[in-house]
Amino acid sequence: MKTRFLIVGGGLSGLSLAHQLQAAGLDWQLIEARDRWGGRILTEVIDGQGYDLGPSWFWPGQPRIEALLKKLELGRFDQAYEGELIYQDENGRVHRGQGFASMQGSRRLKGGLGKLIEKLVTQLPSERLHLNALVSKITNRDENAEFPIEVSTETSANFSASEVVLAIPPRIASQLTYAPGLPAQAMTAAEKIPTWMAGHAKAVAIYKTAFWKESGLSGDAMSRSGPLAEIHDASPSEGGPYALFGFVGVPASFRSEHPEALKDGITKQLGLLFGEQGARPESVLLQDWAFDPHTATSFDQVPLNRHPVYGRPDALKNLWRGRLHFGSTEMGSQFGGFIEGALEVADELAASLIKNSSMSSVATGGARGD
Repeated sequence: MKTRFLIVGGGLSGLSLAHQLQAAGLDWQLIEARDRWGGRILTEVIDGQGYDLGPSWFWPGQPRIEALLKKLELGRFDQAYEGELIYQDENGRVHRGQGFASMQGSRRLKGGLGKLIEKLVTQLPSERLHLNALVSKITNRDENAEFPIEVSTETSANFSASEVVLAIPPRIASQLTYAPGLPAQAMTAAEKIPTWMAGHAKAVAIYKTAFWKESGLSGDAMSRSGPLAEIHDASPSEGGPYALFGFVGVPASFRSEHPEALKDGITKQLGLLFGEQGARPESVLLQDWAFDPHTATSFDQVPLNRHPVYGRPDALKNLWRGRLHFGSTEMGSQFGGFIEGALEVADELAASLIKNSSMSSVATGGARGD
């Protein structure tokens, strides 16, 4: 299949870019290795309510996500924050009354961020969208050809494109096979860019009632003994089931070897922090991103303890004479790593690709690839 632009990666950045290329009337195709859309955005639906197992929040001062939600007519709500914060020290002792409103100002999407992905996908032509398309090799053949780059997938489907956008984590992109090989500086730069949240695991405990609110608690807790290191209310905007979620603080190696012991430890901790009802959730959802082969590599096994300085390194610019582009949220210089960062990068790439396409069309006396 031939196309002007091939987007590799069906997360928020890739889908947003596809929307903008579609609106500009350009030829594109989007492939995704998983059997679902969304990338690191993953929402589990239980009893009609969505619970985010990937990113959950966005914040004021992030204009792109606000504008997109308005355009798509999707509702947002403020993260629950009223009530006391709990702190658990290194000896497991629980301290209440440790302050208020640790999450005040954070925003969430009604129904979960999966609603955003669903809306984006349904507004794109289905014949341009391809799931279960794991890339095996990217070949730059004849640079003078109209479609010089061939992308092979493990399903034997091949795509020929004028330009390719890798809307996947740079470390995942560094594991692909390129012919000819990318410069060593580019591969090293890609490997060094931490994949945001890739080393983390997230647990969501589902309950019939938000019992913690009745005790004057916000659902926020910080722990130095774990297994959850940070906990927040993950309940829907209205009604139940209700939920608490936490970031798992134990090493990835233990998580992979002892998943049931981890869940038992989580419920015991929730009981200790929030009372007896906390130890009896209806269910516990656990998503370990460190072992998702489309998200994390071995370099990501240790979770980050601070937000990296993101942006596009010089070594990842102008690859294959400007025909190969890195396009994940980690390329965002202002909001890299965040949801807003995925949209930031998509906007920057769309503006550049559309501008260059217009210039090419004028130079050749017509549109290319349509």
